[in-house]
Amino acid sequence: MTETVTTRAGLNYIGGEWIESSSGETYEKRNPWRPSEVTGVYQASSAEDARAAIAAAREAFPAWSALPAAHRGAFFHRAADAIEARAERIAQDMTAEMGKPLREARLETLRAAAILRYSAGEAWRPIGELYEPSVPDQRLYTMRRPLGVVGLITPWNFPIAIPVWKLAPALIYGNTVVLKLGYEAPRTGLHVAGCFAEAGLPAGVLNVLTGAGSTAGAEIVANSAVRALSFTGSVAVGRSVRAQATERDCRVQLELGGHNPLVVTAAAELDRAVEAAYAGAFWSAGQKCTATRRIFVQDAVYDDFRARFLARIEAGKVGDPADPETEVGPVVTESALEEILGAIERARGEGGRVLAGGERAHAEAYLIAPTVFEGLADDAELSCEEVFGPVTSLYRFSTLDEAVERANAVRYGLSASIFTRDLGEAQRFADAVGAGIIHVNSQTAGADVHVPFGGIKGSGWGPHEQGRAAIEFYTDVVTVYQDAPRA
Repeated sequence: MTETVTTRAGLNYIGGEWIESSSGETYEKRNPWRPSEVTGVYQASSAEDARAAIAAAREAFPAWSALPAAHRGAFFHRAADAIEARAERIAQDMTAEMGKPLREARLETLRAAAILRYSAGEAWRPIGELYEPSVPDQRLYTMRRPLGVVGLITPWNFPIAIPVWKLAPALIYGNTVVLKLGYEAPRTGLHVAGCFAEAGLPAGVLNVLTGAGSTAGAEIVANSAVRALSFTGSVAVGRSVRAQATERDCRVQLELGGHNPLVVTAAAELDRAVEAAYAGAFWSAGQKCTATRRIFVQDAVYDDFRARFLARIEAGKVGDPADPETEVGPVVTESALEEILGAIERARGEGGRVLAGGERAHAEAYLIAPTVFEGLADDAELSCEEVFGPVTSLYRFSTLDEAVERANAVRYGLSASIFTRDLGEAQRFADAVGAGIIHVNSQTAGADVHVPFGGIKGSGWGPHEQGRAAIEFYTDVVTVYQDAPRA
């Protein structure tokens, strides 16, 4: 199948074929920079489509799981080659459909290829342990088995990285996959299906659907043939997914929201801290679960940091995401724009002072100027709840213990960062802050492909993703007692 079909016609990929939804219904996706421009028409997949995808995955599972892992990995290398060959096209499509600045879209695309190459290497890593037995003439060991059909429900904000970092470990360990892409960024994910098809992946091993979570997604959650479910999205939807799936004894992994603090002490390198705060809060228009939502700055350097941070915002490049120089582009949809602007107005009503931004920055595009608040109480909405856009708040603190206590005083626990040249402060922060990902002298966003990714508290549930941690979710551990036969 040609690239044109996979990226323009917007067909589902089920059982190795590109097909329309059984319902015959489609939906349009528009460019958030130019909302009058339709970027693609996609299948509004039904529950019947999801059942067809699940059936195809079940049929493919025996042969795929029996294939040596090194043979499975060979498909990953070919798919990575295909992603790299069309990286610029994928990046441009990502920018057009969800507004991510082109320079970030390029990096995300190449990251997807790197994830595939890393995951292919799992074919050569241990999948069990040999133990000393407690009786004579016995071999005692563990091994790991694939689960079967795995359902993946992914968001729009990382439309190639998140689908790939979920499907790659699922497939390399011998499972087959049904992937429901984020509604607002389907074209980017369909490129992944196209690259695996180009790589010659056997039919039914990877099945990809577009459309709403309330139809195809709901069927994946409810269907008893789906043995495990990995979901990234909002807290409310994630909790509903967990309740429904665990009711039928399905294994569940959730990656949810974040309300990530960045702490700047008097011992920090301020210019580095400012740059990290800007990138963490405003790159991708703040549409990251790891974005910097709260910036705590120690009294002695608060005014200096504040002045430098506002100057950096003033110098930032905001606008057309297709311009390679743009740092901050539009948010994904008009409804997202309205939700963010509403949160900004409520923050004003709670006594917050707008130091920068706070308004729509373009008559047509869904563009919000990078926004900074000051003077919000710790129990204000912006201090407690995630607003998924280019909005952050500044807070003063006196002692590191105070900063950590306030940083921890929310229900989320995904990412946290500290800037300091004091090793003791760095260690105290790492020991005490309530987050699954901790950065010292780097921004709250960002994750390498070979280490665990995930939050604690209300930010996640189940084993973490990526790296060797992924094996815990996508396989079963079996213990084997093998006694020698008697003569």
